[in-house]
Amino acid sequence: MKTLLKFFGTIIKWCWKGLSFARQLVLNLLFIAILVGLYFAFTMEHEAPAVPKQQPQRALLVDIAGPIVEKQRRMHPYDLATRNLFGQQVEMENVLFDIVDQIRAAAKDNSINGMVLSLSDMSETSLTKLRYIAKAINEFKATGKKVVAIGGHYNQSQYYLASYADEILMAPDGAVLLRGYGTYNLYFKDLLEKLDITTHVFRVGTYKSFVEPYTRTGMSEQAKEASAVWLNQLWGAYVDDVASNRNIPVETLSPSTETLLENLKAVNGDFAKLSQSMGLVDELLTRQQIRSRLSGIYGSDGEDSFNYVSIYDYAPLDFSLPKAEQIAVVVASGAIVDGFESDGTIGGDTTAALLREARLNSAVKAVVLRVDSPGGSAFASEVIRNEVEALKEAGKPVVVSMSSVAASGGYWISTSANRILAQPTTITGSIGIFGILTTFEDALAKYGVYSDGIGTTPFAGVGVTRALPESIGDIMQLGIENGYQRFISLVASQRDLSIEDVDNIAQGRVWTGYDAMKRGLVDQMGDFDDAVAVAAELANIDDYSLNWMEEPLSPAEQFIYDLMAQTIVALELDQVVKLPSQINTLTKGVMAEANQLNNLNDPNGQYAICPNCSYFEN
Repeated sequence: MKTLLKFFGTIIKWCWKGLSFARQLVLNLLFIAILVGLYFAFTMEHEAPAVPKQQPQRALLVDIAGPIVEKQRRMHPYDLATRNLFGQQVEMENVLFDIVDQIRAAAKDNSINGMVLSLSDMSETSLTKLRYIAKAINEFKATGKKVVAIGGHYNQSQYYLASYADEILMAPDGAVLLRGYGTYNLYFKDLLEKLDITTHVFRVGTYKSFVEPYTRTGMSEQAKEASAVWLNQLWGAYVDDVASNRNIPVETLSPSTETLLENLKAVNGDFAKLSQSMGLVDELLTRQQIRSRLSGIYGSDGEDSFNYVSIYDYAPLDFSLPKAEQIAVVVASGAIVDGFESDGTIGGDTTAALLREARLNSAVKAVVLRVDSPGGSAFASEVIRNEVEALKEAGKPVVVSMSSVAASGGYWISTSANRILAQPTTITGSIGIFGILTTFEDALAKYGVYSDGIGTTPFAGVGVTRALPESIGDIMQLGIENGYQRFISLVASQRDLSIEDVDNIAQGRVWTGYDAMKRGLVDQMGDFDDAVAVAAELANIDDYSLNWMEEPLSPAEQFIYDLMAQTIVALELDQVVKLPSQINTLTKGVMAEANQLNNLNDPNGQYAICPNCSYFEN
């Protein structure tokens, strides 16, 4: 007994020493931080106030790298490290509105004498977002400043923006790669059967194809039929815009394989010369020749390049102060999940809290809800919609601005707004409900594992380890059907349509923004700028500023985030593990499916999700 007590005493003593060490370490770090802060505060007091320098004439270099998003994700540094271990590069995200604001500021800046589009590191992007940036480029060109696009190769999204330039330059061994739009999924039915995994599906809607990857080996004819309509509309919009910008026939951008092969043979397989002969690029120049050309247009920096400032370094002076009257902007971007948002999702509670904050802010007179979501949890969608209703009851109009996608749950949270604006290339609709439950009773039995017991109700034993009783399945299907009726009834009442009319255009079918407007699901065509103008009109205000509603980090959270991020960089955990491109592509697809399943957390097991709304990254 004495030995045992001595052992526990030793453990307690070492724990106490550890706690004391940790306490002293934290106090010492805080003390050092205070000393550093005092040093900088003391030295800054004695510095003369900085006088704004006269900036030289230079071009704005739009060198976007990574994806373009509605709102930056708050990714935990631990997630940054683990993603890299699996070969998933964590790309720098570019907020759409920041890009547009920078271009618009440069258009008014006398020290900016032009723009260079260098987009080789920009990820594929939805046409709706690209059009908003293109609008800002056109505004820039309207000031008389020249825009030049440069690149070794151009993917589809990069070339779309490049087509708005006055001149497109490309490397002699480059190419313009236009693949078209498509929507493709991985299908797991046979795999699940081989693993003895049972998938129970409950759905309403002829076109609600989210569950097809788990019940089929390929896309259904109904899904192909519906998808072909909006895919062709989007591709038609793309080629119309580019053909108009380049003053070339539309057919040039969508040649048949026979025509493409014939044209390629005429230039001996040289893709760069083919691009030039088709009118896609103006000149084929080496990098040295491009730098020389740009130096002649925008001025030389004296070091074999031209005068420029990157869009990431450009910092126009802005002395504007918040106005007394404000329009709040709440961005809902990602899959809709129950609770608080995490990496790349819309948390029902998080978004509802931002809308409630706008409602309680006396300076806010109207709200623009920017939606970029394929949907998700039906419960969380209703939580958000309830706050939209509360804003309207408080006398504050709500205008929805649909971005690339506002479908299923994304449409659910939009339907109660005073006004809904979409772009012709927005993907919306997909009004339908489904539920999915996967059980492993056969897989477990294969290895001699069984589940048995007794419960007070038939629901007590329902779970992933037991077969789903037929009666319970019938009950769940009735719940899904009730959810669908609730969805279409909600749309009917808010959009002043009959339930029969909504049912005819629902059934999970996807529509473009233009087609949705013709069917009464959307009020008018318009981008974010138009939505803000409509909100101001409904609120009867003229002089206002935008209040971008965001959930702030606490000082402690910000400190921990910055500290861990710096640690990751110092330990080189931010370096990407390079995998072969084929493996990386497969990993990306599988991880996307896993993330999609991970977001299925609706407490009632009811989901409103558009499965095939991604069309530009396939």
